[in-house]
Amino acid sequence: MQRYFVPEAQMGEHTVTLEGDDARHAAAVMRSKPGDCFVACDGTGRDVLAKISSVDKELVRAEIIERLASNAEMAWRVTVAQSLPKGDKLETVIQKGTEAGAIAFVPFLSKRTVVQYDERKEAKRVDRWRKIAKEAAEQSHRSVVPRIDSVVSWKALLKSAGEQDLVLFCYEEEGRSGGGLKNALSAFKGSYAKPDAPKVMVVVGPEGGFDPKEADEAAAAGAIPIGLGARILRTETAALYALACLAYESGELGGN
Repeated sequence: MQRYFVPEAQMGEHTVTLEGDDARHAAAVMRSKPGDCFVACDGTGRDVLAKISSVDKELVRAEIIERLASNAEMAWRVTVAQSLPKGDKLETVIQKGTEAGAIAFVPFLSKRTVVQYDERKEAKRVDRWRKIAKEAAEQSHRSVVPRIDSVVSWKALLKSAGEQDLVLFCYEEEGRSGGGLKNALSAFKGSYAKPDAPKVMVVVGPEGGFDPKEADEAAAAGAIPIGLGARILRTETAALYALACLAYESGELGGN
């Protein structure tokens, strides 16, 4: 069944409306008509089944039939911090990372970032990334649209690390020396005692990897350096690989 994320202002106690692109999609693409149903989400965990009462290409009105259980979110709240890669690779990370369960994405600049960052174009790029996240969340039946931050500096990223319960610093040198993800997660799960789902950040470097000084700075900020196996992964692959591992370790795929 088609799913739409709508602003909280468009979802009342008994009715919900689709506007703009969502209304046009429902009317023109889905060819919705009165009596058809869809799932509406406010992006904060409230999912409802709604029956359409009227359709227009700019406005679709529907009555809420029932509230639905929300069970599509990962047990851990995972943020992907991705050094700004070339081309449209970040779009891939956001799309597939949303499907895999990430709750936020933080693009950042590091020493070996090769992209010529243009702050004047940032707002347009961030808007596109947010649209990609919304569409991916709808497609994968998420209840939450991941947060997409504006591009930050390396120092700003390290400063934000203190807000997380665990920061995993993906570093190829750790892979060569045997410093694996599993050991870091086993130690973390054995010591984590808070009642809330843990907040985990996965930090991924650019195409050329991290500078050794950045690895030292990350460790000083409390990040745990980890390897992702013996193979060297592309920057757009590393975060998705880590998300899959975290989904297993959190118990989502049957792990303990």
